[in-house]
Amino acid sequence: MNIILQTPRLVLRRFTLDDTGLILQLNSDPEVLKYLHEPPVKDKVHAKEILENIILPQYEKNLGRWAIYTKHDDQFIGWCGLKYRPEINETDLGYRLMKSAWAQGYATEAAKHSLQFGLDQLHIQVITGRAHIENTASLKILEKIGMRFLKQEIVDNCPVKTYVANAR
Repeated sequence: MNIILQTPRLVLRRFTLDDTGLILQLNSDPEVLKYLHEPPVKDKVHAKEILENIILPQYEKNLGRWAIYTKHDDQFIGWCGLKYRPEINETDLGYRLMKSAWAQGYATEAAKHSLQFGLDQLHIQVITGRAHIENTASLKILEKIGMRFLKQEIVDNCPVKTYVANAR
């Protein structure tokens, strides 16, 4: 297991191709995807494509969406991490958690440590975070971890609020 980060309650590790079931489980829940404007994952073939084409290539840059596990029971609860988006030349902080892990502070904890890792260890100068304008829970996370509001805009055909954090 390739562990990237540990927080007081969480372990974040790299995904592998053996994790198609985790991606399917997380990305097939319409409530989890409510504000993301992307289709649910229908089967393991589609989940494997997401791993191969989106998640795993980011690891070559020491970035990526990392699987989140709780330390107390070793349960997969979602992902968090940093992704480089060359089409808009930015590094994006993202997180996605199972409904069972909502409202317990896990997303805030994972996002805070991922942000610090990017700024302090990877020396990324600017990290961007976005959430749908109606996704108040996600917007609160970006604010709690110290990102500052930049603007409201349309990204990937979605109305979002954009936040940034800069290296010190």
